[in-house]
Amino acid sequence: MYVCSFLMNLGFYALIPYLTLHLTGQFLWSMALTGILLGVRQFSQQGFTFIGGIVADRLGCKQTLVFGVMVRAIGFSSFAFCGSIWQFFAAAVVSGVGGALFEPSYQAAFARMTPEEHRKILFSFKNIVSNLGMVSSTIVGSILSSVDFFYLSLLSGGIYFVIAAMIAWKLPRLEVELSSNSVLGDMLAIFKDKPFVIYTCILIGYYYLFMQLFLTLPQLAEAVTGSRIGVAYVYGAISVSVILFQLPITAKLQKYENRFMLIGLGTLVMGVGLFELAFAYNLALLLAGSIVFAFGTMIAGPLLMDVVPMFAPPRQIASYYGFNGYSLAVGGALSTSAGGWLYDLGGAWDMPGLPWTVCLVVAVSAALCLYMLKDNLNRTRHTSGLGV
Repeated sequence: MYVCSFLMNLGFYALIPYLTLHLTGQFLWSMALTGILLGVRQFSQQGFTFIGGIVADRLGCKQTLVFGVMVRAIGFSSFAFCGSIWQFFAAAVVSGVGGALFEPSYQAAFARMTPEEHRKILFSFKNIVSNLGMVSSTIVGSILSSVDFFYLSLLSGGIYFVIAAMIAWKLPRLEVELSSNSVLGDMLAIFKDKPFVIYTCILIGYYYLFMQLFLTLPQLAEAVTGSRIGVAYVYGAISVSVILFQLPITAKLQKYENRFMLIGLGTLVMGVGLFELAFAYNLALLLAGSIVFAFGTMIAGPLLMDVVPMFAPPRQIASYYGFNGYSLAVGGALSTSAGGWLYDLGGAWDMPGLPWTVCLVVAVSAALCLYMLKDNLNRTRHTSGLGV
């Protein structure tokens, strides 16, 4: 599973950030239109992860995972042959639907094979491996995008074909616990889990910040450095920071039981890092803000996935992960569409700090909501005797 995490991030980060530069450079798309494309890709993935999770819970994680990765491979490879707007949008939807199928089944398979007492540290290690893939992707993406985006798309798609073959060969067949409830009954049970629904809604703010990685941050990196290699510098700084400091930070925070407040703290640190980019007029300041952002993801990131099984019944883990994907669907779509629009607007109004100031406001709001959510859960636990 760790090898798959590495390869998934290698294939994804080698393509998506450079897709932004490809569209705004070679095809002269505006940031707003490019952001809409990325938002459609994101929503076509996260908007259907709930369905993908339900499918995985009922048909099996392995089967759903292999099929979803294959669909993603086809979608990424298709970008190599796109020339018109509708073709790019079609490829984005196909790649997104593939993600909707494999993402919840992948997270559920990881959670089911991981002992609960070791889950937090293993999710942290998974984050490190994923960032190793991200570091590698900066080298691959920079080289191939400077040669021809055509080869970059084919390589990224090919990586996902390899992942599908590995999963089909190596992943054990996880048993499916048959439900006596209908699909609608399982869906309604999640909708009625109010603390979990609220938690999912709050995470929209987190993902609004995180998804700046794929549109505004690459664009700023190229603008500040005057070259696409600036994107590699930023991604390299973020990934190396995670590789070096993720496990020490996780170990340091192990004694704190209030996971919601830690997620809020990490979100706030991410917002501060992005706000610092408003003053990034050279590479050093750009990297400084990116590293602060990375520290925020190190605090919050592993806990986001670790918290979901606290809410979920064992037989519905994939469905809960799938529903939780709506936070990324909405937050990601807002981040790329509104973020791209704010970036353009800031340039037109001579207010380059506008998108980064909005990020700080979003971070503060999400952190406060997570603090209030934890307070509410504590009162519920005290009055009913139930945990999360």
